Amino acid sequence: MTQTTTAPQKGILISETALAQLQAMQAQQGTDLLLRVGVRQGGCSGMSYTMDFITADAIHEKDEVYDYDGFRVVCDPKSLLYIYGMTLDYSTALIGGGFKFTNPNAAQTCGCGSSFSA
Repeated sequence: MTQTTTAPQKGILISETALAQLQAMQAQQGTDLLLRVGVRQGGCSGMSYTMDFITADAIHEKDEVYDYDGFRVVCDPKSLLYIYGMTLDYSTALIGGGFKFTNPNAAQTCGCGSSFSA
């Protein structure tokens, strides 16, 4: 009898395009950095997304850490309540390009795509 196991579900999904862009940014700033993704109060819809590179010593005990082939993403539990299942993508379009957040938990999203309401 064969036993199968499934990998744990990642709370934040990252497209290949976004991952390549993040890895390039990481290489410029230091390869030992991790990406912290979260939300904070503010923005035109009530909450805005945050992304920043951090060092491993900035990981808190209750943070979730997801590994994408060696690239690690960190999220605090409170933010994860609002963004679980979110997809992070990247567009190279001249107008409207950059990182895009597709959040299944957002009731409303602003026109710029960087803030939402739950």
